[in-house]
Amino acid sequence: MDVLTSPSRIVIATRESRLALWQAEHVKARLESTWPGCTVELLGMTTRGDQILDRSLSKVGGKGLFVKELEQALLEGRADIAVHSMKDVPAELPEGFALVATLARDNPQDAFVSNRYESLDDMPPGTVVGTSSLRREAQIHAQFPYLGVTPLRGNLDTRLRKLDEGQYDAIILAAAGLRRLGLESRIRALLPTEQSLPAAGQGALGIEACADRPEVARWLAPLADSETTCCVAAERALTQALQAGCDIPVGAFCEWRDGMLSMRGFVASPDGLAMLRAEGSAVPAQAQAWGLDWPATCSRRGADRILAALRP
Repeated sequence: MDVLTSPSRIVIATRESRLALWQAEHVKARLESTWPGCTVELLGMTTRGDQILDRSLSKVGGKGLFVKELEQALLEGRADIAVHSMKDVPAELPEGFALVATLARDNPQDAFVSNRYESLDDMPPGTVVGTSSLRREAQIHAQFPYLGVTPLRGNLDTRLRKLDEGQYDAIILAAAGLRRLGLESRIRALLPTEQSLPAAGQGALGIEACADRPEVARWLAPLADSETTCCVAAERALTQALQAGCDIPVGAFCEWRDGMLSMRGFVASPDGLAMLRAEGSAVPAQAQAWGLDWPATCSRRGADRILAALRP
């Protein structure tokens, strides 16, 4: 390792929720271990996504609401990198930004959390599930049409509090977030990916920086996980090609199997009545191109009709 290129100080822009701070602290510890002697600092920020809690993300601007303020800090030189949950990062970054590292993935599954029931199958007609995701909502409607689905916003602790107050009979959360905060005991069941296909990038942490700072990319390179990077690139390419944000129910999950990438995806109407699933495999070197090519295949099977009905 070239000592002359070692960073002396790295500033991490992060949201100030408990989970976001855990993620930033995790990257901070990794960087301090990788670059002994480097001072790593956190720049805590509140994003519009954290402030707007009375409307669903699909109605107020989508996932970008969680990253814009952090990206502004990067542009202004107040921070060198921003740490994100990859499922919260828009499929297409604004010009001038780059994902410089994707860390090894935690559990990508959705988690069923309830104080009354053991699983979705255990819930009787008319009971209510809370979720912030149209992706989850569509899959619940498709398989459990007799359940009510109600929007659920707020950070992880707020969502659990709303469940405990009896506002919901159950809620669906990302398992990785619960695990990271030591709340794994709240999980009643992990939803199989066949039942609830994850969002692109779910369970993985990504690090963003300005594209014109190659030295930052070199600093972060030791933290990147090659397998997760390939899988998440394919998933994000699929959602990018579909031009799918929070307003379109889309799931994409890629995993390694015998040296090949295997991916499953779906696009659906929010009510789950129209849903198209597809799956395939590719060599790792073709991960991004493979994801970008999926919409053409899906369109031939009817995905274009679903998307057309969802867009004005």
